[in-house]
Amino acid sequence: MLLINLGTPDAPETAEVRRYLGQFLMDARVIDIPTPARWILVNLLITPTRAPKSAKAYRAIWRKDGSPLLVYSRALSAAVEKELGQPVTLAMRYGNPSIEAALEALGEVDRLVVVPLYPQYASSSTGTALEALFAALSRRAFVPPVSVMPPFFDDPGFLDAQAALARPLVDGADHVLFSYHSLPERHIRDASPGCELTTRCCLPPSGRVPPSCYRAQCLATTRGLVSRLGLAEGAFSESFQSRLGREEWLKPTTDKVVPELARRGVKRLAVLCPSFVADCLETLEEIGVRARDEFLAAGGEELRLVPCVNDDPTWAAALARRIAEM
Repeated sequence: MLLINLGTPDAPETAEVRRYLGQFLMDARVIDIPTPARWILVNLLITPTRAPKSAKAYRAIWRKDGSPLLVYSRALSAAVEKELGQPVTLAMRYGNPSIEAALEALGEVDRLVVVPLYPQYASSSTGTALEALFAALSRRAFVPPVSVMPPFFDDPGFLDAQAALARPLVDGADHVLFSYHSLPERHIRDASPGCELTTRCCLPPSGRVPPSCYRAQCLATTRGLVSRLGLAEGAFSESFQSRLGREEWLKPTTDKVVPELARRGVKRLAVLCPSFVADCLETLEEIGVRARDEFLAAGGEELRLVPCVNDDPTWAAALARRIAEM
């Protein structure tokens, strides 16, 4: 079993963050422009200014035992391994442990079960993880049969675990915000030809969620959690965070929605980030620090950040059961 998550710098220092950002942003599935232009954009414009700021943000959330994303991902791998009684190895698409290193650690296997740790499909997350994995396997003399777990945006075990973690923080909140990682609208349309980026398109009467549409899968995750939490219409909303660049990204944006909710009179706001399975910079700092400050400055009184499923026992058991069924 191989679990793959996004990645993290090795340390919350500018040099390490710059190295990590360079690897991440030079991925053609992340910034899909011609390589020369991407090199100039990443190495001369983005990382020189972004790396010091990101390093400071990482230092604000760094744990004594390391990066939260890596710590929680390792703990999840260990919990799933204990549930299954078979080796489970962790890899990161960017940074360490690399996919190549993880394959080396696995050694010779008869079959490889791969779990991209992204609830919803996107080319810049699941897509690039699988591309890198198959590229690494292609350099080997023996390529074992590979089974890939599909996106689990509507998996009952995932939704049950996230809802259980959210329930005590949602209780008594004036409003619940589901904040998903954003994508350029063009990426959505490229993956789903004919996409209209409307609720009618993403939530068709048939109820079938398009397998390649990230936005539709986010909306489906919201529906599953809203049902479990018993939220009424008007008591919740959705937004998209972590925008990069000037082109059109998914809307509404979290950085605009959060202060607007405060200005509308919401005093206690609960925020879930169900496109992440492990707390990381985007949840702990972007929402837990910056969004909280913006909410309070706009008149809100309390922003409650719901933890991701991380290594929650319910989630680890659910993931292990799903792997065992493959």
